[in-house]
Amino acid sequence: QLQLVESGGGLVQSGGSLRLSCAASGFILDSYHIGWFRQAPGKAREGVSCISLSVGMTTYADSVKGRFTISRDNAKNTVYLQMNSLKPEDTAIYYCAADISRLSGLCMLRAPYSYWGQGTQVTVSS
Repeated sequence: QLQLVESGGGLVQSGGSLRLSCAASGFILDSYHIGWFRQAPGKAREGVSCISLSVGMTTYADSVKGRFTISRDNAKNTVYLQMNSLKPEDTAIYYCAADISRLSGLCMLRAPYSYWGQGTQVTVSS
């Protein structure tokens, strides 16, 4: 059974950093496109970043470009989201998800991600 578990969230001051982890079980992580998403209270879910299967090409939302970095450790079957220069508007629940509908090409934040983790809360204080 495919399962994703996020960790690493917390409370940080504006300008600080956090690293989120997305650990996979039941499948090999680099076999699928993996995305990070976030949802703030009262707002729609937003795609943050994704990493393509196999070759590991990355994509970022404009709102986080230059501040966030997605990476993958195949030995640990884990995807990370390094978040630097955090802002209060980054406050949200962060989820990782797997897109199993496409087994080639590059990841897309608007793809139909079908397996989701439970989320981890990130709170950035001003």
